[in-house]
Order: sequence, then C-alpha cells, then structure tokens
Amino acid sequence: MISTGRSELSYVRRISLSTDTPNKDLSQIVTAAAVAPGTRASGQTLTNINSRIMATPGVKNSATRRLPDGNLSIHVELYQAVAQWTDGQQYYPLAADGTIVNRPTTTRSPNTIVFRGDVPDDISEITHTAQSISNNLDYLEFIENRRWNLHTTDGITVMLPEQNPSSAIASLIVLNKNHQILSKDIDVIDMRDDARILVK
Repeated sequence: MISTGRSELSYVRRISLSTDTPNKDLSQIVTAAAVAPGTRASGQTLTNINSRIMATPGVKNSATRRLPDGNLSIHVELYQAVAQWTDGQQYYPLAADGTIVNRPTTTRSPNTIVFRGDVPDDISEITHTAQSISNNLDYLEFIENRRWNLHTTDGITVMLPEQNPSSAIASLIVLNKNHQILSKDIDVIDMRDDARILVK
C-alpha cells in the first residue's frame, strides 16, 4: 500500500533535521529540501531531496531516509571552516581539507587566516602554525603546489621552505622579536635555504 502511494504512510507530514555541528543555521538546508506537506516519500523523491541538500553550500554529506511512520529523517554533515579563501573581493569559508565553501562575505573575519590561489588537500597544519603570526599576516599562497609564501600586512613576501615551514615561521617570529624585521622597508625574506636567510 505504501509503495503504491495509497497509504497515509506514503505522505510526509513531518521532517526531522539533524547535524553533528551545534548552533548552525540550517534554514538553507530546510529550503533546499523543499518538502511540502502531502509530498509522497517515494524512492525518486528521496533521491531528489538528497541531491538538493547536497548542492547546498556548506554541506559535506547528506543522508535522507523515510521513517517507519512515513515521515523523513535528514542528517547532514557540514564543512567546518578553519580559515578563509579570498579572490581579492570576497571571502569564502575554507575547510581543513581545502574545500572552498560557496558562502562568501565581503569582510574578513577577525583573527582568521586567509588563503589565496590554489590550496592543497590539507591546510590544517599550516593554518595552525600561521596563527602564531596572524597579527602580521595578510594571506598565505601555495606556490607550485609544493611550498608556501607568506604575505605580511606591510607588503613583505616571506618565501617559506618546502620542508618544515612551521620551523621557518618560528624562526621568523624570533627574528622579528629581536630585530623587528617585519617592520623594515624590505620586499622579500627568502627562507628556502636552511643555511641562510636572504633579505631583499
């Protein structure tokens, strides 16, 4: 009777929406589900609902299923923003796996690490390390898919080594503390050579 749509259990009267992320605005997901009262919860309908939810910015995974009482249960996994990515005009939430979430704003969030250009599959370590120099950091840029350039708010480009950029950032912090190098009238600090630091 349910499969033929003749039972009351084939019609949706209620939807439960859940996520593992607390205190998130789920209104866009509710809108994307677009389930009106009296919708038949057939197989194709469930697939279409899930597809719409998966296309919602910020959604990483979605599971939609019909409950024994005919109503729907939707569970979503959301991307967790650890930084922002910018195209120079807008700022997009950026997940730890490098996913740019299509929910831009025109303002940079306070104390947030910002990236430009391509980003690798894992930015968690460099994001964590860069927090220690966030007061001087304008943005990070991944160069030739192998190493980072750090751009300061005063217009200095710091070329970090391919191996162990965290150690180079720690050295930069000490150098700045002792010599205020990030306040000087220079363009480039090249830290790619472990044996020496070049300043231009």
